[in-house]
Amino acid sequence: MGNFLSDKTAQWDESHRLWPLPDIPWIITQTWNNLLFAHYPVDLKVLQSLIPDELTLDTYNGTGWVGIVAFRITGSRVRGVPPLPGLANFPEINVRTYVTIDEKPGVYFLSMDASNILVVGGARTLYHLPYVTSEMKVDYNHPFIKYKSNRLDNCGAALNCSYRPISDPYNAPASSFEKWMAERYCLYTVNKRGELRRCDILHQPWLLQKAEANISLNTLLSSQGIPVESDKPILHYSKKKKVRMWPLVNPFEK
Repeated sequence: MGNFLSDKTAQWDESHRLWPLPDIPWIITQTWNNLLFAHYPVDLKVLQSLIPDELTLDTYNGTGWVGIVAFRITGSRVRGVPPLPGLANFPEINVRTYVTIDEKPGVYFLSMDASNILVVGGARTLYHLPYVTSEMKVDYNHPFIKYKSNRLDNCGAALNCSYRPISDPYNAPASSFEKWMAERYCLYTVNKRGELRRCDILHQPWLLQKAEANISLNTLLSSQGIPVESDKPILHYSKKKKVRMWPLVNPFEK
């Protein structure tokens, strides 16, 4: 019948999180596969104009960053429900920056591309996230993963790239850029009433690899008015990560 029957009893280690999880059940679980992290330094004034006033930009060594994260989701489902055909598996691309509030560092999504129109509509409604529908294709041509995405709207933002890991897996050292960008256990969003909300996330610490990529087309940033200060991003790869997500909460409530 599947692991979804053990939802109530399954235990995940949360000791590495900086704050406790909400005292309510998680509602969504999914697995992220073959992730490419491509990070670009961006002017702080540009980033500040793109986030809600209530959030504080989180910087690394005084520099602001935008990350493009391309991956494939599998096994996505609601708590207590088996994965549904046509909704459980799909590619996705996130454009994100890094923020904090009340000593809880997280991510703020500037755009999110997915290939499934039902997933896009559901995520926009349930989590108020900036999802858009894109035509997407992922090919696994060892040793490279080929990723192609074209947004189905007027701006037509696109990403065409191929990538692969080029190092052994490792845990990010303390105080490293990898640790700073990867080990974040919440996202922030704004609902239709303009109220800030936090979604807590649980997964085990990231196992990362150095990566190389051939990015032949990337208009995901320029289409949002984000000039990058370097044409050569910092690249990382991760094979797989299983995650759980909680309902939105008010970040200002204790």
